[in-house]
Amino acid sequence: MTKPFDSLIPSIEQRESAWIQLKERQALRPETSRRPTITLSREFGCEAFPMAERLKARLEKATGESWNIYDKALVEKVAADEQLSLDLLSHLGDESHARDVLRTHFGYLTHDEAYAKVVKHLVQVAHLGNAIIVGRGGAVVCQDMPHCLHLRLEGGFTFRVATLARRLGVPERDAEDMVRTQSKLREKFISDCLHTDITLPLWYHAVLNNERLDAEALARIAFELLKTTWSEPELFKD
Repeated sequence: MTKPFDSLIPSIEQRESAWIQLKERQALRPETSRRPTITLSREFGCEAFPMAERLKARLEKATGESWNIYDKALVEKVAADEQLSLDLLSHLGDESHARDVLRTHFGYLTHDEAYAKVVKHLVQVAHLGNAIIVGRGGAVVCQDMPHCLHLRLEGGFTFRVATLARRLGVPERDAEDMVRTQSKLREKFISDCLHTDITLPLWYHAVLNNERLDAEALARIAFELLKTTWSEPELFKD
């Protein structure tokens, strides 16, 4: 049976509820305590969400804390919801850091108000930590935030077509059209909004080959990389 593309993405309602609960708990955390954020960039058709869900499970088990996955839909909903936005701002603790990051990047950010608003909240989400941000140019926007780990998933065209066809239950011909179209749209979006090439390795701590590594292996590598590089090892309980 054919599945809509949105079916591949975790429920926005569940993730929004989890975000609100996470934010409330983080408000009680000492201001000096910092938590990591992971940004995931990917070529269209790669398994970013399956990886993110497995990584989230590993991180929650290892840290004993809640984590959340943020994508276009959730970040835009937060940005559009005035009360949620006010709540987020009130719990930032160090809003000046978010402003500094935005000031650094607005030199090449688009003047499009909608995306600028999304970027503002994406930075705030990243600042709070315990976050896995999928897409939205997260690696570029959060490049200068020292507690962020930036990863990118890539894979050959044939692999991405086959993966998308399998996950959506559509003929490979249809999946091929989707991969071609969406890849071009994403590249144009990043180019127009951030005036850069998101595929450049310099934006990332690591570029991972999804064609050779399944979602579980990708999550394991990302977890070990974060655990190895994070400056506060006491975060990980096991």
